[in-house]
Amino acid sequence: MNSQSPLEREEWAGLSLYFGLQEHAGACIAYPVQASELIEAEACSDYLDRLSVLLKSPSRGVAASQFIKRYAFLTAAPMLYAMTVFNKGLDFSAGNCRLPSPSGRSWLEHIGLDETNTSIPGTDGRQAWRDTLLQALFAGNLGRLIQVMSKVAHVPKAILWENVAVRVFSLYEKRIGLQGELHGQARRQADFQYLIDHAPGALFGEKHNPLKRFYSRPGSSSVPDSHLRVRKTCCFYYEVAGSAEYCSNCPKKRS
Repeated sequence: MNSQSPLEREEWAGLSLYFGLQEHAGACIAYPVQASELIEAEACSDYLDRLSVLLKSPSRGVAASQFIKRYAFLTAAPMLYAMTVFNKGLDFSAGNCRLPSPSGRSWLEHIGLDETNTSIPGTDGRQAWRDTLLQALFAGNLGRLIQVMSKVAHVPKAILWENVAVRVFSLYEKRIGLQGELHGQARRQADFQYLIDHAPGALFGEKHNPLKRFYSRPGSSSVPDSHLRVRKTCCFYYEVAGSAEYCSNCPKKRS
């Protein structure tokens, strides 16, 4: 059984500052959409159509890709950060996450949690605790959204999963990687290695680990003094109105 250990105020402040996480969204009218609602095809299609208008996207597929990129940053990043850096678990299942409707000039700046109870590893060990958190986040949220968005927007799941993978890699290699020994680099390495190498597909709602296929060591880019991991798929960022450019690690840019 896992124990309870609330996040400290400075820990919440960090998650809010770095990742846009909001507390107690259920009581706030700014977050009317529960993520679990988007698992229904009709509601998902309506959300993507409204997002397409806001982004001036040429298709649902482009809108779906931009959504998953942003949603992964707002969900996977704070959950994994809290798990690895604070050794505390937050519930990021679809039923506990709320987000705003696409409207105005901005979209998906923040998400919020209905319940903010946290857990720490219990007597059954850290791996079982970690698996519970990962299953809620991926199989119970991101993976389910990817399944339905792939169908209603006619976009390959590989593109959407690589959008998630890019966020996970960046979090561990940059954000957490820069924290140094103060936050336990051994735990960072163990969690990251598990995610990209050993976590079973069931934790993601897939037959195989969908992050593993996208991981490779960053290679030299054409930009001096920098190293980039070139994507295997294109996220369609260049098709969104106003961008008119490729991502720095886009495979189309190199072809």
